[in-house]
Amino acid sequence: MQQQIDHMIDLICLEDPRYHEDAYFFILEALTFTQRKYERQRHVSGRELLEGIKELVMKRFGPMGLSVLRYWGIKQTEDFGHIVFNLVEKKVLSKTDDDRIDDFKDVYDLEHVFDKVYRQRLGRKISRMR
Repeated sequence: MQQQIDHMIDLICLEDPRYHEDAYFFILEALTFTQRKYERQRHVSGRELLEGIKELVMKRFGPMGLSVLRYWGIKQTEDFGHIVFNLVEKKVLSKTDDDRIDDFKDVYDLEHVFDKVYRQRLGRKISRMR
């Protein structure tokens, strides 16, 4: 199964080189993370997935989150939608009739969330430690 997913992601990256292959693997991990967060075995909405992505980026990459996303080719939340729909097109993921790429459009500003908000949270944590 993992070899099939790896192969499909390789194909996607050849057909659509906008995003680094690691972004696809991260989206699959973020999907699992989000399903656990919302206690669902199956479908989560685009907005729910974006919230899970936000949490996982902060948890995994901390202050480097924005840099990692930029390296992967991700500049806005809609890019996550393109990645998801590329995975849907190759049947790695499935979607419902209600799922649309617009579900991912302009949901939050990456720079604001992964730079400013992260620094604010870090500042509060440091203040509590004093």
